Amino acid sequence: MKKILSNTAAMLALAMGVVTAYPQMPAEPAGGGQYGHGQPPTVEQRLQRMTKQLNLTEDQQQKIKPILENESTQVQSLRADSSLSQQDRMAKMQQIRQTSSEQIKPILNADQQQKFAEMMSRPGRGRGGPPPSQAPPQPPQ
Repeated sequence: MKKILSNTAAMLALAMGVVTAYPQMPAEPAGGGQYGHGQPPTVEQRLQRMTKQLNLTEDQQQKIKPILENESTQVQSLRADSSLSQQDRMAKMQQIRQTSSEQIKPILNADQQQKFAEMMSRPGRGRGGPPPSQAPPQPPQ
């Protein structure tokens, strides 16, 4: 009986550790994470993530999808262009993503726009946020 109780207590302690650590884990692992090794998310994956995080309507999804497709096409072309320096490529990529964000914002309502801005400002989200080494500290939530 004592063995069962100690095993149960150990499992409960382990479960509590996981539950308390979960909110501190990043939403998406760096380096592609759920999308594969170093692979950027597909247009569908990005749209699904935005739909979930911003609670997009069907109409909003249909308006945003072509913007994401256009961005993806431009980024693929940019990656294939070996004539650009890494710095120029990164600057153009940031410009493409900024343009996409500016096209998406008017489609969103005020609450969604605020959440979208927060999503895009987080480091490692691929959209204009500072690199993690330069990011301002995030307040604990």
